[in-house]
Amino acid sequence: MNNKMNRREFIKRSALIGAGTAAASLLNACVPAATATQAPAATAAPAATAAKAVFDWKRFKGEKIEALLIKNTVGDLLVKYQKEFEDLTGITVGADTPAEQQQRQKLAVEFQSGQTSFDVVYYSFHVQKRLFGKNKWVADVREYLNDPTMVAPDWDWNDFSAAGKAWSTEADGRIDAVCNKIDYFILYCNKDIFAAKGVALPKTYDDIVAAAQKLHDPAKNVFGFAGRGLKNANTILWTSMLLGWDMDAIDSKLNLNTTSAEAVESAKMYQNLQKNYAPPGVAGFNWNECQSAFAQGQLAMWWDGLGFATPLEDPKTSKVVGKIAYVVTPKGPKAQWAGMTGDGMGVSSFSKKKGAAWYYCMWASNKQMQARTLAAAAGAPPRNSAYTDPDALKSLVVPKDWVDSVTGSGKIGRPALPIIVPVTEFRDIFGVALTNMIGGADAATELKKATDEFKPILEKSEK
Repeated sequence: MNNKMNRREFIKRSALIGAGTAAASLLNACVPAATATQAPAATAAPAATAAKAVFDWKRFKGEKIEALLIKNTVGDLLVKYQKEFEDLTGITVGADTPAEQQQRQKLAVEFQSGQTSFDVVYYSFHVQKRLFGKNKWVADVREYLNDPTMVAPDWDWNDFSAAGKAWSTEADGRIDAVCNKIDYFILYCNKDIFAAKGVALPKTYDDIVAAAQKLHDPAKNVFGFAGRGLKNANTILWTSMLLGWDMDAIDSKLNLNTTSAEAVESAKMYQNLQKNYAPPGVAGFNWNECQSAFAQGQLAMWWDGLGFATPLEDPKTSKVVGKIAYVVTPKGPKAQWAGMTGDGMGVSSFSKKKGAAWYYCMWASNKQMQARTLAAAAGAPPRNSAYTDPDALKSLVVPKDWVDSVTGSGKIGRPALPIIVPVTEFRDIFGVALTNMIGGADAATELKKATDEFKPILEKSEK
């Protein structure tokens, strides 16, 4: 890809990538996943002779590695099937699955110390990609991808979608990690609540607001809408909304668009929905509180990542099983984009067992594990083959229309957050502004204050 190509041209050309399987088409179309500040550099392909090489899964037999994962559906899957890897390789794995925020704190402390207790790390590209890439905290795995003795013949790097490769790749060509999942923001709708009042599922942003107004019935403990209201967590919902005005919060030249007319209008929409049609206390809601309220049948709509479908379709925890419409993000005033995030797995640059750690990353992202990720509705696998795997499709724990929302979202995927080093500070500062808006504060004023506070932080981070 020509690195001089501007972002808009990159997005347009990426959208034309097509042919092949439906999965390949949909995920190739989301190449704009790259970053908010850079286009992905060309990625290396595994050596063509890999299939002819003798691959030894027991090469690192007897070694023990530590894997720092996250307590989520993917982390649970990796732990569940860990014995497969240990039996295959003779490598023992110590897997830790802390909560996401605890894990990020541990990562920051250990990486900055120059010594890590873990060999393998699972992390969020949308939050940590720029930070990890700039500091080279995870090893460049191109040396493995181009070594026939280090890549299993059936692993197939070229099975990964363009979006998956883009998330994994830095501007200088480094491949820091292997993408394990992609997630898209969708609109969860309670079909029974919509049907009871004869309201059609939303196709536009205006439809969302109109439906929230019509379906809001607090007297019956039914609320028209809910989304993340908690400081920091709420920012990604607002920046995903902003995409509907065909605008990123921070452009490719690191200019903040957060005081633009589009930013103000999107913030007003966020404010209106959360202030007027959400449950009391929504300013303290993260995704888990939203999920719980939706699962109890209290919400007509919830706007969040598609990876929450599994507990919502579990009769042990949910009252809305079989009642959910998984709606691709509706069209905004100027464009239709689905906010997109991604996770991956890399080898710590400070690990003394990089070979064994790479084996784990390779196993964790193989075709079988990716098919299991799809079957568990744990997010959108970046491997194209997962979407044609008959066993995965047959054993889905969620309805087929969830897959349809994945494929539909894949065609319009765009990074939900700017790929910058101080993304946490960005989320914190603008998160305060959004929380204040829920309380009735003026949207334009709050965005101006937040922009003025964050701008020097952004500028300092890139020096």
